[in-house]
Amino acid sequence: IMWYFIYNSGIHPTITGVLVAFAIPFRKSKEVSCSRRLELFLHNPVSFFVIPLFALANTAIRIEGDFSSTILQPYSIGIILGLFLGKPFGIWLMSLIGVKLKLCTLPIGLKFKHIFSVGIIAGIGFTMSIFITLLAFNDITIQNNAKFSILIASLLAAITGLITLKLTLKAKTS
Repeated sequence: IMWYFIYNSGIHPTITGVLVAFAIPFRKSKEVSCSRRLELFLHNPVSFFVIPLFALANTAIRIEGDFSSTILQPYSIGIILGLFLGKPFGIWLMSLIGVKLKLCTLPIGLKFKHIFSVGIIAGIGFTMSIFITLLAFNDITIQNNAKFSILIASLLAAITGLITLKLTLKAKTS
């Protein structure tokens, strides 16, 4: 019912899930709370069915025009740079700041190069990037070009991240 009214009010219906989450009770006792039981119950179906299905359902990538005109649009360049460079740099920088301010420490054997490598893999951010694209752009052509840019950035991040992580881990064992 809530989803229906939120949808018909013009607000994106996924906000319903956020609002419902605030209504789930939490307990600080050792007894397992209702929210924790719900989390454990939903973990596998959400991880292995809902999220992949959401990712596939939201792609619908159509490439219109030529590749170079699509990839050289300012928003395309921004998306690719944001996912491929912005995410790893942001993760690395926030980790560095956290350690320098003594808010946290790195586990033994973990170096900042490892954090940067994993940060590159975080650039895969495919599902949320497409979701945000659908909210940010009204023009279908721009949405399609942005989705294609997300796909390119995700592929670059996956390949580069795996290579750099393999190299940093190999250097650690040598």
